[in-house]
Amino acid sequence: MLEDDFTYVIRKALKGLALSPSEAAAQAGLSETEVLQFSRGKFSATTARRLAPVLGLNPEALAQHDHYLPNPLTLSGIKRIDMSFEQERVNAWLISLGGTSILFDTGYNPSDCIRALDNLGKSAIHHLFITHGHVDHVGGIPDFIARGMIPKGASIADAHPFAAGDSFTAGPLTIRACDLSGHATPALGYLIDGFSRPILVTADAIFAGSIGGCTTPQRYQHAITQLRKILGPLPDHAILLPGHGPATTLGEERVHNPFL
Repeated sequence: MLEDDFTYVIRKALKGLALSPSEAAAQAGLSETEVLQFSRGKFSATTARRLAPVLGLNPEALAQHDHYLPNPLTLSGIKRIDMSFEQERVNAWLISLGGTSILFDTGYNPSDCIRALDNLGKSAIHHLFITHGHVDHVGGIPDFIARGMIPKGASIADAHPFAAGDSFTAGPLTIRACDLSGHATPALGYLIDGFSRPILVTADAIFAGSIGGCTTPQRYQHAITQLRKILGPLPDHAILLPGHGPATTLGEERVHNPFL
């Protein structure tokens, strides 16, 4: 299932634009009741199409959001590690190619990621990268450090500094960091070259059908700007690996993600 349903999309856009439901309704020619009902779970494709332009969203993507789900990931060498985060779920991603294994993020509970890797027979990872410092992505770091694995990331405690523009090569894989801040600042995306298709670890910058929430309109605008800048040159078949929810492709998101 998706990380965000359409109600989260609407609320994130309203907050990002500093618009109240009544203001958005007036601009869209809707009643405040219609907008409030939509934002609370009463789906209407008609309301979606009228509200989307006011919120800077893709009208058809929002109108179809209630039944969107990306196709299952089929590229081998990518493993989603799905872990608990309080009452929710969070991802780490294990990328393996040519005998090299690289992990991105560590989950929330201290031992969950280590345990999952052990169960997969993949405990001997070679490198660890962290996307951003939110607690649901860094909780397992101490367990990896205890095993001698020092992470790489931007402004992450006990990590080797890694910044947007930096690159790292391990075996057949090259990792290039890009700025995907907005939901978190700083936050890195990691573009992975070496597979037959580009792979971008996006963490909370973008989910299937949504984006990570932003605390201020300024951060929201920065997040949208950076997504367009980083995603723009990539092909539709590029794989996106988010911090929550299923993997997706850029082509699917260009059609189905209202924020794109």
